Amino acid sequence: MTVAAQPMAAPGRGAVAPLAGGVALGDGLLGRWQRRNRATTIPHGIERLETEGNLDNLRRLIGESDAPFRGLVFADSDVHKTLEAVAWELGHGEDARLRAFYEEAVALLARVQDDDGYLDSAFQRADREKERWSDLTTGHELYCAGHLIQASIAAKRALDDDRLLAIATRVADLIVRRFGGSAAEGYPGHPEVEYALVELFRLTGRREYLDVARAFVDRRGAGWLGRGGFGSSYYQDDTPVRETAIMRGHAVRALYLNSGVTDVYLETGDESLLSALRAQWDDMVTRRSYLTGGTGSRHKDEAFGDAYELPSERAYAETCAGIAAMHWAWRMYVATGELSYGDFFETALYNVVADGISEDGAAFFYSNPLQLRPDHVSGQQEAAARRLDWYYCACCPPNLMRTFASIEGYLAAARGNELQLVQYTRARIEAELEGGRVALDVDTEYPLDGRVRISVIEGFPGAALALRVPAWASGHRVSVGGGAVSAELRGGALRLPAVLVAGTVIELELDMPAQVLTGNARIDAVRGAVAVRRGPIVYCLEQADNDVDIDEVEVDPARPLAAGQAATPLGPVLVATGARRAPGGALYSAWQARPEASDRPIALTLRPYATWGNGTPGAMRVWIPASTG
Repeated sequence: MTVAAQPMAAPGRGAVAPLAGGVALGDGLLGRWQRRNRATTIPHGIERLETEGNLDNLRRLIGESDAPFRGLVFADSDVHKTLEAVAWELGHGEDARLRAFYEEAVALLARVQDDDGYLDSAFQRADREKERWSDLTTGHELYCAGHLIQASIAAKRALDDDRLLAIATRVADLIVRRFGGSAAEGYPGHPEVEYALVELFRLTGRREYLDVARAFVDRRGAGWLGRGGFGSSYYQDDTPVRETAIMRGHAVRALYLNSGVTDVYLETGDESLLSALRAQWDDMVTRRSYLTGGTGSRHKDEAFGDAYELPSERAYAETCAGIAAMHWAWRMYVATGELSYGDFFETALYNVVADGISEDGAAFFYSNPLQLRPDHVSGQQEAAARRLDWYYCACCPPNLMRTFASIEGYLAAARGNELQLVQYTRARIEAELEGGRVALDVDTEYPLDGRVRISVIEGFPGAALALRVPAWASGHRVSVGGGAVSAELRGGALRLPAVLVAGTVIELELDMPAQVLTGNARIDAVRGAVAVRRGPIVYCLEQADNDVDIDEVEVDPARPLAAGQAATPLGPVLVATGARRAPGGALYSAWQARPEASDRPIALTLRPYATWGNGTPGAMRVWIPASTG
């Protein structure tokens, strides 16, 4: 029996409730990505856990390997994330390779766990330089524990297997003993355990897990982290959570923290937390995020920059940050019921996250810039000019694995007698609403086009449907049973009462013409340039598609965009009219008078941003200088 992934259970105080399973992906884009993940990405990751030493780090603790410790201090987290992905996938259906890894890894973790529940190979080493819990700033012990807990929840929900849960619960109990209570101190330098503990509370009902998660949130802001290092703002420790209105510091840490804070709000109803979260969300989406949904503009500390500091070629936009932004967006939707949070979720999913993995599923980007210059050279893996098959800091590949393995858990939610569709892809969706059960089939090529057909298989009188209408849609139409209906659009949602009756067909059509966008005037890095977006899909110029040097061209934003003959799974290749600004081959000073454009127009080929870099490595840019008339 296929079991749908349920990464988040219904919270105590949510405006909507994530579905308790009941979603099966079809052969749409997300279904194809999930199958690629199962067939290629996860097996590739399992192989690299062997070759890179992550599993040997655990085996050496019990004499099953004599290899030295390899990797970063948080190497165990890659094992845990991969285990989570495998558990979700085994819930979808058995696979001998995945099952063999799962059984071996679970048994290995059980053998190496200490009697008191502690489990972290970097600190269980006989030759370790630091004692347990002695370096909460950079030690990542709580971060690794959080990923272990999430893997165990996946195993329980997808496989009804308690073995990994027993291991993770012993770790969580140790965390409660060490960090729980009003007299305790400390909180993680790298947040993540907060929302793992809240989810463990939802699974087990044990209040102490929620209490220690809340304590980590309440203690933050004392300036205790980062002394003598990056500084407290890097760790989001410069101000208390409830007094914070801006996004700052390490982007992944900030976004994981806010996901956990949202979960704490969802179980406690502390409105001061939600107020701070709303302020930070608004700050992120209006001042500190890229068109692609990427976050983090500073390579030095993988951090948010100042307001409107969004350089294209130096965009860090880490893949993990894109995934973390999706986690936060989903939780803000669950907390508020506002479907518009789904806009940022899909932007991150189809652009920065999709860009993080190659078309064949076996190579990855760590950072996702919006421009790559033709002479870009970097000795830093995370800023590479091409996808790599693994990284020394390999946080992103297994994060992608668990994301695609559980993506169906983020498509829909329930609110009373209403089913809400947040993301569109081919799927069978079943849900228990107030008043009865509903089941429907979603048929769509989204995001290739904006037509969504919903066939109700099972329903009951009074069952309602809400459909997200993205802010990018230039128009929309909806019909029920073949007849056009008028429904008020409010908060990004169309609400259709009493339509989920067996045999009813609902059709939504979203207009998604290619649009030419300009940046906020405060973003100096893109002033005078334009970008192209079609639906949620951001486009780019890639050198491999164009005969002219793409750093020597400008585009005419007044000329219409045309669909080219080629197509990608994310949308058609587009053709824009442009001009060449400078003769090729000549050398120029960095400072020069603006050269005249050629009188002869040229065709510029643009492709979906997430599809670049799958062929010959070369230059790329999202923001293109615009002609001025």
